[in-house]
Amino acid sequence: MNFALEILVQTVRNIWAHKLRSVLTMFGISWGIASIVFMMAIGEGFKIGYRNMMYAMGTDIVILWGGRTTQQAGGQRAGREIRFSIDDVRAIRADCPLVQHVTPELARSLPVRSRYNSGLFSTHGVAPIYQQIRSMKLAAGRLFTEADVTEEREVCILGEEVKTQLFASRSAVGEQVLIQGVPFTVVGELAKKDQNNSYNGMDGTKILIPYDLMARYFPDPRPFVGQGRIDNIIFMPGNADHHEAALKQVKLVLGRRHGFDPSDEGAVWAWDTVEAARMVATIYDSMEIFLTAVAVVTLALGGIGVMNIMLVSVTERTREIGVKQAVGATRERILTEFFLEAMALTLVSGAGGLTLAILICTGVNKLPLPTLFSGLPVTPAGASVAFGTLVLVGILAAIYPARRAALLTPVEALRYE
Repeated sequence: MNFALEILVQTVRNIWAHKLRSVLTMFGISWGIASIVFMMAIGEGFKIGYRNMMYAMGTDIVILWGGRTTQQAGGQRAGREIRFSIDDVRAIRADCPLVQHVTPELARSLPVRSRYNSGLFSTHGVAPIYQQIRSMKLAAGRLFTEADVTEEREVCILGEEVKTQLFASRSAVGEQVLIQGVPFTVVGELAKKDQNNSYNGMDGTKILIPYDLMARYFPDPRPFVGQGRIDNIIFMPGNADHHEAALKQVKLVLGRRHGFDPSDEGAVWAWDTVEAARMVATIYDSMEIFLTAVAVVTLALGGIGVMNIMLVSVTERTREIGVKQAVGATRERILTEFFLEAMALTLVSGAGGLTLAILICTGVNKLPLPTLFSGLPVTPAGASVAFGTLVLVGILAAIYPARRAALLTPVEALRYE
């Protein structure tokens, strides 16, 4: 019988001889390792869930609204209202190299009628790129394109709730709707989006048309607003890591055009989804670290249990140690025997806890889950951290009992009652 097999057999015998004590100790290790996996998976699940939620809003976008100046600039008073126009969008497109895409948005609540039904819906005039950067997917048909804009085609896309009210279960693609009496052809139906945040309404309740048609047929009706005014600007930086620099470029262009200081926080209101996502990710990372630390403490307590059971084992087997030393066993042999026994106890119970945790996480991931929580994903990094912590705890729990056993002298051991 080789040495490794001998150690394994001895470990099984010791566990079987003290079943309750051993099971309780192994449960502590198993629960500790499972806790690490659960805590890291929970943090990762919330991070991925929030990332998916923000993706439903848009892909690394910054949304701008005109505000009121809080500083005097260019000889003009503070408190002026800043109103964006389509020319601002053109200037951003021309003068901001860090901005990859930019779109205007003009929205109005308008009466819409199909040959089956009618209703009052939020209608949005946007550039074609809006559909991409706002992560919009189709259930049927197509998105409107630059060719539609160039050729001034009266086309529109319906959100899933709008389509249901106007056409019920019928296909809307190719049908005609009247938006405040102006005929538009439906070219696409938006797929249902699992969306729980918005800045101007859920996408399923909207109708999208090209901005030029919106400005021509349904301009902002407020007095003194003027032609070409828009509600907000949405842009996407070329690189998410450069979103702050891109925002500074945009504010510089807008400040030059509207006569305000680019550092005036009140002049332009910005919702930076990149910054928001990173802030929330930092919060979830901190939560994950805290929860993992709590789980590591739990595992450490399990390691103390292993140390305790091995110290009891050393005490109970003192005469056996003396006999082995008397027949030629070296201190290194005794140390290795008890060290490997403690490691075997730790790793077997830890492997059981890790396997159970992965099975539970897999089962949870198959359940219907809320948008903000994407389940319990077990990443290779998470499993590696759990296993590495398990090995470290096992080594620390094994060293002292093994060393104590190895330091016994044959005379002391044989005289022990």
